[in-house]
Amino acid sequence: MRSFPRSIEEIDMPHHALACLLLLLAAAFPRPAEAAEIRTRLAILGVDHSAQLVAEKDQPGMLAAWLDLVKPAAVCIERPPEQASRQDFYEFTYEIQGIILPWAANNPTELCPIDWMPPVDDQLLGFGLDLDTPLEVRKAQGFQGFLTFPDRKILDWDFLSADDPATLAPLQKWAGEPAPRADRDLPRRLYLYRTFMQAQRIRAIAHKRKGETIVVVVGYFHKPDIEAILKHDPAIELVPAASLGRPDDAAVRAATTAEHRGAILAFNLLGMQATTGVVNWGWVERVLTDFTGANASPEARLFQTRYGVLTGKLSLAEAARSYTAIAGDTASTRPFAWTGVKDQARIDSFFDPFGNLDVRQRAQVELARTLFAQRKDARAQQSLDTLAATLSPRKALQLRGYTPLLKPAAPAAKTP
Repeated sequence: MRSFPRSIEEIDMPHHALACLLLLLAAAFPRPAEAAEIRTRLAILGVDHSAQLVAEKDQPGMLAAWLDLVKPAAVCIERPPEQASRQDFYEFTYEIQGIILPWAANNPTELCPIDWMPPVDDQLLGFGLDLDTPLEVRKAQGFQGFLTFPDRKILDWDFLSADDPATLAPLQKWAGEPAPRADRDLPRRLYLYRTFMQAQRIRAIAHKRKGETIVVVVGYFHKPDIEAILKHDPAIELVPAASLGRPDDAAVRAATTAEHRGAILAFNLLGMQATTGVVNWGWVERVLTDFTGANASPEARLFQTRYGVLTGKLSLAEAARSYTAIAGDTASTRPFAWTGVKDQARIDSFFDPFGNLDVRQRAQVELARTLFAQRKDARAQQSLDTLAATLSPRKALQLRGYTPLLKPAAPAAKTP
C-alpha cells in the first residue's frame, strides 16, 4: 500500500490546481501573528426572553444603554434570516422587537439574524404542530399559552446573569444527557443542532467583520454551546459581556423610552402576568409615575386604575367609574404605546388575551372584569357585547373565548 506523500512535490496534480490548494490552505489556517491582528471581538449576551418586562435589573433601558456603551458594528439576533427579512420575529423575543430594533433604527449598526429552525414539515413530523402558529384561542398558561413568569426568582434576574456559570450549569447538564427514552429526545437533539447552526452563522459574520466588535443577543441557554463551538476559531476573540461595561442608572434612565415604560405597564398590569402575583410593585409604581407625567393620558389613567385595583388602593366601585369615564372619552380611541401584537387579525398577543384593542376598547374589557368581580354578570356581559359588535367576526369569537379569564376564579373545593 502506498503511503501518504512525503512532500508537496509528490502530489500528482497540475501546477495551477496545486497553487489554488495552497492558497486555500493559507486562507483557512492564518499564521498566529496574522490571526491576532484580525481577530473579531465577540460578546454573547445571554437573555431570558422578555424578562426585561418583569426584572428591574434587566429593564429595557439597560440593554439599550449597554448597546450605546458598546457601540457594536453588528448585533446578531435570534431569528432565521428568511423570516427576519420579512420583519417576522418570534412572539416571545421582546428584547428584539421592543429594544434592539428601535435602537438599531437610530444607530448605524448591522442587524444579523443567526437562528435556525427546522422547516414546518419537519416540525409537524417531529412535534405534530407548527411551532410558530398559535392556537385560535390560546391556553391560559403553559405550552402554547400566554407568557407568564410564575417563579419569583425572575424578579432578581440581572442583565448579566448569564455570565455567571451557575446560571448555565443546569442547562449544560440537560444538554449533555440524552433522555431516558430515545423517542423523547427530539427537543435536546434539535437544541444541539440549532445551536451549532447559530454558531456557524455567527462565525461567518465574525469573519466578515474582522477587527470589529460584534454583540450576539440570544437566549441564555444557547450561550455556553455557542462559545464552546467558537472558542477554537483563531479569528474570534470571545469576551464576557460584563467586560464591556455596565451602564449606570443615569444612562439607563436616559435610554428608557415611553414605549419601554408602556410595555412594562401593559405586561404587568393588563397581561396574564398580573394573575401570578409575581410583580415588582415598587418598580411598576415608579414606571407608572414616569409614564403618566404631568398630564395623564387615557392610557395612563387606565394603567393607574388597574394598578389601584391590583394593589388594593382602589375599590371595585371606584374602578368601574374610572373605566366607564375612560371608555366615554373621545381621546381614548387610540392604540397603546406598546402591544406586542404580531398578528393584527387576532384580538390577543402572546402576552395579553386582549392586547390588540385600543384604549377605549380595553376600558370596556376592564369594566367587564370589574363588574364580574362585583357579581354583576349581566352588566359585565353587556359591556362585552357592546364591544364585540365593533369587532371583526374572528376577534369577536376570540373575545368570547377569553371571557372566562375575566371572571373571578372559582373557590377551591373543600376537602372532606
